[in-house]
Amino acid sequence: MRLLLSKRKIFSKIFLLFFIVALIGWLFDLLFPALFATSLVLLGWNYRHIFILDKWLWRDKKLTPPAGDGSWQQVFDGIYYRLRKARKKNKELRALIRRFRDGAEALPDAIVVLNSDWTIIWCNKLAQQLVGLRWPQDERQRIDNLIRNPEFQTYIQQKQFDQPLELSSPVNEDLVLEYRMLQYGDDQHLLIVRDVTQLKLLEQVRKDFVANVSHELRTPLTVLQGYLEVMDADNLPNAGIWLKAHTVMLEQTKRMDALVQQLLTLSRIEAAAKVQFEDHIDVPAMLAMLEQESQTLNRDKHHQISFSVEPGLVVSGIREELRSAFSNLITNAIKYTPNGGEIQVSWVRQHQKAVFSVSDNGEGIAPQHVKRLTERFYRVDQARARATGGTGLGLAIVKHVLQRHNSKLMIFSEPKKGSSFSFSLPAEISPKRKAIKVR
Repeated sequence: MRLLLSKRKIFSKIFLLFFIVALIGWLFDLLFPALFATSLVLLGWNYRHIFILDKWLWRDKKLTPPAGDGSWQQVFDGIYYRLRKARKKNKELRALIRRFRDGAEALPDAIVVLNSDWTIIWCNKLAQQLVGLRWPQDERQRIDNLIRNPEFQTYIQQKQFDQPLELSSPVNEDLVLEYRMLQYGDDQHLLIVRDVTQLKLLEQVRKDFVANVSHELRTPLTVLQGYLEVMDADNLPNAGIWLKAHTVMLEQTKRMDALVQQLLTLSRIEAAAKVQFEDHIDVPAMLAMLEQESQTLNRDKHHQISFSVEPGLVVSGIREELRSAFSNLITNAIKYTPNGGEIQVSWVRQHQKAVFSVSDNGEGIAPQHVKRLTERFYRVDQARARATGGTGLGLAIVKHVLQRHNSKLMIFSEPKKGSSFSFSLPAEISPKRKAIKVR
């Protein structure tokens, strides 16, 4: 601990100095000139140190104190000690603020710190991206002057922050933002802005999914209920009507069964854990079986279906899931291509990839529909889809299977000229190259 300046010692030294000077001046009969000269020297000495202190504080960039005489050196050392302590505290404070800002920048939400008068104290980078704030240009600007939405202005004026406010982003109308205001400190507020676009989209998808499933099941159930209501043990229809009713009820039952099975398949794929690939799936053998199945489906359509399969071209993956993807694409081509069409199925190597594609010369698909084909229950033509017995889940299953296999479904289509569905997987060489002829 440093010793404080002693007033008694300082006054004693000054008194002793003036006493000696007065004694010498009295001896030489120069008392007043000697005292006056001593006062000037003492005053000049103090002013010299004041100038040294002023230069050190305002002009010198050095932290170390200047050299001083007597009690002034202790003053310089005291100021130096305080400055060093203050710099240490400032360094700790800057580190604390830096950690706070780094933490705020790492948050997945936009953060805006506001005064009680709604002026901006600080905001993170995400607030600049989502809300359009500028930092530090918007410092001390009122937040309601920058976010001009009337609902937001009413929200902060009423100060009823129990529920969040959802609005479109000022910089991108496609984004839905959730604004939540929290009390922060004694007279500050923390505005948290979260991008809930994906959540809203998922919520809408869930609602559409429930509505579509309900609609898809309602139609066959209504048909079955209608026929069953007019049938009883005492009033059975004649053979002709019964045959027609039996055929329709069987078709609707199969349709419900197909829908449920595909829903279970889609749910199983989505809920499955991390993919554990099986080794060497013999895709050519799998396609040989699918070719036989396709001929059965093609019995009434009379398409010309050709399979071009490269022997020995195998991949790693989940056997049943990949079979479902292959089967759905082939089945769709058969169902939705007009009678007597041409369908080409190929499985070939392109560089280090194995590429599967199904092409047809059918009616094709308009560009506005192509991007939505893999959505659940999305149909280009509702009537035609029901006539072919489609559930609207086939391409959604293909999409999820390919995502789990790090692939993507590519769709190329042109109205009146046909469509092509393809995807690629990492190719492997089968240890036993089976001789599968190109058909």
